[in-house]
Amino acid sequence: MIDNPKRYTITAALPYTNGPIHIGHLAGVYVPSDIYARYQRLQGKDVAFICGSDEHGVAISMKAKKEGITPQQVIDKYDGIIRQSFLDFGISFDNYSRTSSKIHHYTASEFFRTLYDKGDFIEEVTEQLYDAQADQFLADRFVVGTCPKCGNEEAYGDQCEKCGSTLNATDLINPKSTITGTTPIKKETKHWFLPLDRYSDFLTEWILVGHKNDWKPNVYGQVKSWIDGGLEPRAVTRDLDWGIDVPVEGAEGKKLYVWFDAPIGYISSTKEWAAREGKDWKPYWKDADTKLVHFIGKDNIVFHCIIFPAMLKAEGSYILPENVPANEFLNLEGNKLSTSKNWAVWLHEYLLDFPEKQDVLRYALTANAPETKDNDFTWKDFQARNNNELAAIYGNFINRVVVLTHKYYNGIVPQPNDFTAIDEQVLAELKAYPAVIGSSIERYRFREALGELMNVARLGNKYLADEEPWKMVKTDPERVKTQMYVALQIATALGVLSEPFLPFTTQKLLKTLQFNASTDAEKIGWDTISKSSELLKSGHQIGQGEILFAQIEDAEIQKQIDKLEATKTANKMESKTVEPQKPTATFEDFAKLDLRVGTIIEAEKMPKANKLLVLKVDTGMDVRTIVSGIAEHFSPEEVVGKRVTILANLAPRALRGVDSEGMILMTNNAEGKLVFVNPDGDGVDNGAMIS
Repeated sequence: MIDNPKRYTITAALPYTNGPIHIGHLAGVYVPSDIYARYQRLQGKDVAFICGSDEHGVAISMKAKKEGITPQQVIDKYDGIIRQSFLDFGISFDNYSRTSSKIHHYTASEFFRTLYDKGDFIEEVTEQLYDAQADQFLADRFVVGTCPKCGNEEAYGDQCEKCGSTLNATDLINPKSTITGTTPIKKETKHWFLPLDRYSDFLTEWILVGHKNDWKPNVYGQVKSWIDGGLEPRAVTRDLDWGIDVPVEGAEGKKLYVWFDAPIGYISSTKEWAAREGKDWKPYWKDADTKLVHFIGKDNIVFHCIIFPAMLKAEGSYILPENVPANEFLNLEGNKLSTSKNWAVWLHEYLLDFPEKQDVLRYALTANAPETKDNDFTWKDFQARNNNELAAIYGNFINRVVVLTHKYYNGIVPQPNDFTAIDEQVLAELKAYPAVIGSSIERYRFREALGELMNVARLGNKYLADEEPWKMVKTDPERVKTQMYVALQIATALGVLSEPFLPFTTQKLLKTLQFNASTDAEKIGWDTISKSSELLKSGHQIGQGEILFAQIEDAEIQKQIDKLEATKTANKMESKTVEPQKPTATFEDFAKLDLRVGTIIEAEKMPKANKLLVLKVDTGMDVRTIVSGIAEHFSPEEVVGKRVTILANLAPRALRGVDSEGMILMTNNAEGKLVFVNPDGDGVDNGAMIS
């Protein structure tokens, strides 16, 4: 543990440039890392907040083929969309680079060559899975099959996400190529492997012993599972046509494995930033007084906690991460987020429907962050967070302070009189909040920290509600000066403390207070709030207020729910299977069927039978009994009065002692629920024949 780091290197997982960013990415990685980086800057720390686009791998090539463009065009397109989303949502990277850049190609190649020259790799000819139809070797994530350890039929070639086991693609039972759907063959190829088994003792001591008490349980548990299962050599090269060339002889046509080159992207991005800023990059990666923190999602734990640290250890001159506070997954309306099925809230689309509401989404995602378990985002919860918390608590407090200050003092901060015991207590509570919020942030408990921030607004609201300056002004206006002075100090503190969580709101609030924390003489930072009772001086002129958080109406939310329902329907239509046609029937075969329109007039459950209903059906010719296996889908009350289509000349059949004289035609909808096949035209009488 580093007690007082000289500097912080904070990395956020490199987003893959085969699609835009959605709320799962924001909640899992980018908002938490931004909160942490902004907080450290407010503390006056030396921070390098680093990220960049991950632009190599077979997925890029496949995306290019699908869209009929080049891989370079794919990464250029999505790099632009992703960068804009990060700017739009205030993710304050010090540098955002690209793994297609020259500096990254050089850095990754140099890193590989260093390990190669030291003899840290194993060179081996092995059998790999090969898609003969696509004429290419298959990367791990382009093979699915049955996990040999738990039986999950959708395990990937590198990992089973159900049981967490590490796998090789050749371990899978009944493997299939996700590119063509065919069964791959095995083909010999030469590759270089990082012998992770050599680093098992190091990883055990460093993580399982050294970080037992400070790493998140979900991260620690997954790492322990991998180590306990036995680490094996891991390929660092691939047979691909897109990526960084392997920089040794005999490696023609081979590229660095994307998960070897991608984390090195943090280093190359830091180099790029340092060169631009006139800094030396090395202390941020090689000085023991630097605190390195990786923010990632749970699907990247193995790469950041086992593979990348083993690479750094093998190279020998780099520091190791102090923490890897990986989050779990965020679901959407009860279902797993899926880019392929468009089951997502895309950031660039969100701002079209909710302009200037970046902080509302940042708030909702942080308040419901999947820090230790998967959590669910719903639009109703999003609306409630805005209306009942941001608007009703935070916005309401600021509005009252600003309105009353203008009403009583023309917007000038009043000179306080003697503080009462209540005033002293409130100001003392206010001074305690930076440490409380900061402690939660330092322990990566961002939901907890956000809750404490809202308690600052609650403190202000309670103070005004208890003191009632709008009443006191009639009887003791001098007392009101002190009350409003105290309320304005709370508002100013709220503006500073909100910056990591709600950066756009902070800008609006400090503008309203006509206060610039970075240029004003006071130079207010995070710790100043704990030391001073006068953050906004008497005589200071504040500006006119604006609504910080407008109410979000039901119609706006329903629009989003309808959009998701449309996506769900489209996915069902796309994935539905249609039974193949039965053998050809002659017209004479069809003519034998007597299909008629009828109406169910009575219905009851068959005794001691869960699936059967006994129906009385008016066929137009008679009223007959038909026994139908629909009781698990319909109650007797639901079917009485239903118009139905029946096969009238089906030979009678005794079911549980009841003669059934026909059959009711049914089908299944997209959800698998039985529905009646019935006439929808008016004027069709019972007994009408269908031909």
